Parts: sequence; C-alpha cells; structure tokens
Amino acid sequence: MAIGPVQMLVLGFAEPNFTGKIAAELDRLRQLEFIKIVDALVVNKDEDGEITALQVSDLSEDEATEMGTIAGALIGFGYGTEEAVDAGAEAGAAAMEDGHLIPDEEAWYVADAIPNGSAAAIILLEHLWAIPLRDAIVDAGGIALADEWIHPKDLIAVGVAAAAE
Repeated sequence: MAIGPVQMLVLGFAEPNFTGKIAAELDRLRQLEFIKIVDALVVNKDEDGEITALQVSDLSEDEATEMGTIAGALIGFGYGTEEAVDAGAEAGAAAMEDGHLIPDEEAWYVADAIPNGSAAAIILLEHLWAIPLRDAIVDAGGIALADEWIHPKDLIAVGVAAAAE
C-alpha cells in the first residue's frame, strides 16, 4: 500500500452555516481520486451546549490496520531499534482497530474546547495525487529538502517584511 502525504486540517466555525458545500467538495475530490479521508471528526455544539459528533473515514478495516501499522512502525523506527519498530507497528495497528485514527474521546475534548453555537473539525487527508509525483522524484534520485504549505498569510508576511526594509 503506497501512502501519499497526509495533511491534518483543524477547522473552527464560530457561526456554523453548513449547507453541504464542504461535503460536496470533499466528495468531488474523492471521486477524482485526488484525496482520501483517512479520518475526519466534526463536532457541533448548539446554543444549549448539546453535542453532535460525526466521524468519517474512507479506509476499509484492512486499510486502516495497514496504515496504523505503517505509522506505528515509522514512529518506532525513530527510536532506532528493531524492537521499537515491531512494538510501534503493533500499537499502530491496534489503535486503528475501529477504523479511526482520531480516538472517540477526542470528540469530548473538542466539545469542551469550543463555545456553544460553534463547531470544529479535524480532518486527516491523504493526498493521492502526490504519490506518482513522489515516486517520479524518488526514481530520479531526488529527496525532499523542505516541505511546507504556503498560505496567503505567509505571502502577506513576506510583503510586510519587504516593506519594512
């Protein structure tokens, strides 16, 4: 199983106005096989403090276990021993047994962190489109020297810094 880069988005909605546009766009990107939802947790807290939580994943049970195994092994690899790799792989697989990387108790943590009348989402997206590009780079003997997302606020900061000089 080739795994593409995984991005974690943490989103807040001070006054949620969910019309289905976000879900529709995610579905469009999924149908084009640009992304896969590794895991997503959306928590909505109404004005009375009532919580509604929704968790979604595109991973099958086997894919979730395999992704957990790989992630856990990589964490174990960071410890530098073969035993740590094996232990990490086992722990990662066990963590994904329910098909979700984000644990159920995270919904309550998020709910406690947001005010009434708001919502929050944590989305782990696998960028499938990047797998062939990464493979082509590796085949050419390349390695990533840096990997950052550039946001509009970053460009504004560059402009502010340049104007101050």
